[in-house]
Amino acid sequence: MPTEQDQAGATSSVILLTCAQGLAGAIPPIMVSLGGLVGQSLAENKALVTLPVSSFMIGTATATLPVAALVRRFGRKTVYVGGALIAAAGGLISAWGVISASFVLFCLGGLLFGLNVACVQSYRFTAAASVRPERRARAISLVMAGGLGSAIIGPQIVIWTRDIVPGIQFAGSFIGQTLLALATIPFLASMAYPAIPRHTTRGSGRPLMQIVMTPRFIAASGAGIVSYGTMSFMMTAAPIAMIGCGFGVGEAALGIQWHVLSMFAPSFVTGRLIDRFGKEWITLLGLVLIACGAVIALSGTTIANFWVTLVLLGVGWNFGFLGATTMVTDCHAPEEASKVQGLNDFIVFGSVAAASLASGGIVHSDGWTTINWLVLSAVGAGLLFLLYGAMQRRPA
Repeated sequence: MPTEQDQAGATSSVILLTCAQGLAGAIPPIMVSLGGLVGQSLAENKALVTLPVSSFMIGTATATLPVAALVRRFGRKTVYVGGALIAAAGGLISAWGVISASFVLFCLGGLLFGLNVACVQSYRFTAAASVRPERRARAISLVMAGGLGSAIIGPQIVIWTRDIVPGIQFAGSFIGQTLLALATIPFLASMAYPAIPRHTTRGSGRPLMQIVMTPRFIAASGAGIVSYGTMSFMMTAAPIAMIGCGFGVGEAALGIQWHVLSMFAPSFVTGRLIDRFGKEWITLLGLVLIACGAVIALSGTTIANFWVTLVLLGVGWNFGFLGATTMVTDCHAPEEASKVQGLNDFIVFGSVAAASLASGGIVHSDGWTTINWLVLSAVGAGLLFLLYGAMQRRPA
């Protein structure tokens, strides 16, 4: 049984990961909000203006499996601190791309940011491994609650730093990203990480494909794909749809701000809800809330419709994604954790990248209504994943 000192150390590790999450998690909102604007001024081919944001998401998707392998080889601390340094370099490269008007350098900086986000996304699994099994859901929720700070810090960094380089707007914002990345290092370097079982590094445990084909993993990963993919799909399209309906940029930005806040604010209670009602039921509730948001969006195009939809989408993502993450932790033995979690994130964030890339084209060609009907279809698929996992469940 863990001693009180062990439990205190685990709690301290989770708190440090939450602080690191709040700082590192502020980097993506800056890139997402400014990448298209800067790309529009730098790209000769205007069809490529969103490529910096796409590069960022592609970097996240492609780095998930390598990060898992590097963690097994070198340990979490080395990989996480290394990821922060890569993100810091990405900020400097992006800033230099803006200053030198180099679209290629700016996209490269976005790619490097994405590589570190793959590390940041695994913080939640490290938190789960730091505590006793019955406290995993609360540990994951607390780390994800750090995103609430990100939602506040990111926009403020843009405001404070966008004009610090005279005559070159937004270059300072990417220098700000570098400072955020460096600020995470003291937290990451000072915490005590959960031990990685020695046999993990020798590749023991079940074959990966055997784990992937289990109903439990299919249900968990499928629910994660749907909850995160639909959120990215709708969030990317919503500002375009609002402006297309005659609303201003300020109203669209306010809607996105409330959406981001509602993504992370529920994290303070999500873990307790999972403990009380079960991870599958909270995941189901998240998918239902996403569907309710799509129904409200289909019922009208007033500003209230858009804002309520975005709030429901944020809360639904929180319940669905955190519930699905907790389900993933039940799919593997300790020696299988890194490879299973890495594959899950690769699948989920690959789907997120594809959804965000498709969203802009669909909303332009087919409209906001089509976006929401597609979301409802995807939620239906997510419910089938959960139903399949429940029907095929066997004693562990």
